[in-house]
Amino acid sequence: MNWKDSVVLVTGGTGFFGREFVEVALRELKPKKLIVFSRDEHKQHEMRMAYPRRRELRYFIGDIRDRTRLHRALHGVDTVIHAAALKHVPACEYNPGEAVKTNVDGAANIINAAIDCGVKRVLALSTDKAVNPLNLYGATKLCAEKLFVQGNAYSGGEGTQFSCTRYGNVAGSRGSVVGVFRRQRESGKITVTDERMTRFWMTPRQAVRFVIDSVEKMQGGEVFVPKCPSMRITDLAKALAPECELDLIGIRPGEKLHELLISADESRCAVEQKNGFLIEPLRPWWSPRIPADAERLSDGTIYASDTNDHWLSVEDLRRELGEDA
Repeated sequence: MNWKDSVVLVTGGTGFFGREFVEVALRELKPKKLIVFSRDEHKQHEMRMAYPRRRELRYFIGDIRDRTRLHRALHGVDTVIHAAALKHVPACEYNPGEAVKTNVDGAANIINAAIDCGVKRVLALSTDKAVNPLNLYGATKLCAEKLFVQGNAYSGGEGTQFSCTRYGNVAGSRGSVVGVFRRQRESGKITVTDERMTRFWMTPRQAVRFVIDSVEKMQGGEVFVPKCPSMRITDLAKALAPECELDLIGIRPGEKLHELLISADESRCAVEQKNGFLIEPLRPWWSPRIPADAERLSDGTIYASDTNDHWLSVEDLRRELGEDA
């Protein structure tokens, strides 16, 4: 793939991931045109002020719920990075219909509009919460994954390619516990739901790099999963607020003790590479196109945050979060 000849559109382009992606794309990928698609005019204005006189950067106000608007936005686009979503677990639990409209119906709109407009490739961002989902957010993202994978059957062999990335918590993203802990430490007390809790961990820049790498490798139908470290929630609290008292408040509705990136059932169609995993689609249109360096996982293998072999220490977390500065 030649980014410099591509017209790229990122949905949710003014969100946490979108802003990071735009920064890297403008500095390194240098696409012919980069379109920021989002529904927040104020955030688009702020981004426009941050990147003055960048003629290759365009702004398109719209909502992925609006299929007509998507058709207009995707005209002439080569590559779509789909990052728009309702992602706050409590908000999705309280507003389930709205979560479905954005995360599921919006995904279907992107698939149909991309096929109709002749987009070459679409990469959708998913989450570890889509694996054996316990909350509505995870359930909608699982459904979206299924939609994007099966979208390849509708586009045909020479049509639009659809693939997904699936990864865990991104440090400092909106709704991240990092922001909560930083606000709470001023009071001298940190609220922790359960001291046994573990999570996967990625920095914003690592997430962007992984997405870019997946776009360059995708053939249509894969779910790409990175190898990333785990962290203990108590270690994160120590890294951010070592002097604070821990207040154990109990697990919230829809929350897991540990997260999964690959389930035991998925291991039957997953392969491992040096820096990640690839989950193949169980579809008749998928022919074996596995990279030469990949090895099949054993049946029943899981990739879970509590059984991971790579962990971040308190010192690692402080360094990654810039708390040593």
